[in-house]
Amino acid sequence: MTKRRTALLAVGTLSAAAAVTAGVLVLGDGGGADAKTGPSLPGATATVVRTDLVQSKTVDGKLDFAQRRPVKAVVEGTVTVAAKEGRVLGLGDALYELNDKPVTLLYGPVPMFREMKAGDRGSDVLQLERNLRDLGFGAKLYVDPRYDKDTEAAVKRWQKSLNREPTGRVGMGDVVFQRGKVKVVAADAALADQVAPGKAVLTVASTKPVVRAQLDQSDGALAADGTRVEITLPSGKSARGRVLGTVRPEEDDASTGAGARADGITVEVELTGGATEASGEDPRATASVKFVSESRKGVLVVPVEAVLALRGERGGYGLQVVEGDTSKMVRVETGMTADGQIEVTGAGVREGLKVGVAKS
Repeated sequence: MTKRRTALLAVGTLSAAAAVTAGVLVLGDGGGADAKTGPSLPGATATVVRTDLVQSKTVDGKLDFAQRRPVKAVVEGTVTVAAKEGRVLGLGDALYELNDKPVTLLYGPVPMFREMKAGDRGSDVLQLERNLRDLGFGAKLYVDPRYDKDTEAAVKRWQKSLNREPTGRVGMGDVVFQRGKVKVVAADAALADQVAPGKAVLTVASTKPVVRAQLDQSDGALAADGTRVEITLPSGKSARGRVLGTVRPEEDDASTGAGARADGITVEVELTGGATEASGEDPRATASVKFVSESRKGVLVVPVEAVLALRGERGGYGLQVVEGDTSKMVRVETGMTADGQIEVTGAGVREGLKVGVAKS
């Protein structure tokens, strides 16, 4: 059964109950014939209006940066220069120093998983050579998956520029590969801290500002990539956004607030106006995030309780149109519902018509 049919059945059930409560009897199959109603006139009426319908859900959110993730030590050592929170780091920059040696940021999707040396082959070698070239140390380097003598020579030149021993090998813990520039959002290890393999030294994110918000598991459709979002920033300024995707919530993630539910869905929303829209905003304050799943522009709507289930073999739905001291049933097709209103179409249905509703 489709979602729409399920919704319509629910509307029919509720409308029928409302009709009985109001003393309205649905006669016939809604063919459109006038019927003198007298005492059967509805207890109250509403007007058919033309408006926009929007299905949405509004939740709280916090400003953050996309793709927040920890950078963990792969070798044991002492932090001799700690990461600086808030800094934006690029190709060749030191993320931090361990045992008085810089841990350098290089670009690429392949993580550092082994020491690289002459004779090695693989996608990690290809990635390293691209970085050496882009840093200016690979003028004579043919970029390919082979770690040869030219690669070794380029590595030695690079190591000398960092005041490191020119071994010609790239050891575990010498570099960290990320997909591009990163922003240091947290320094997890302080100066003089002893770190062991697997311990987070810092937390980084992309430089793209996002709003993080949490939805219920039942709101999975709203978390789809590209879903339109309307944001009220902490300053009160309005911004538009779109869902980038979902992320795994951290237990102590300040961006979504303490106590984020394990059964919820944490969503990252991109500000479509760019980084300037978040400029000057307080990242600790709450933003309002409105997820828009569907919208209909300029449609005819009535209150949900005005729609009645028609009896007879044709079934369907109708409106009790009130004209003076008479009323008639008019068959309608129903569409989208939002905020207690439902879209209606049908012969003779127009803006301004009076229709029956249950008396509150």
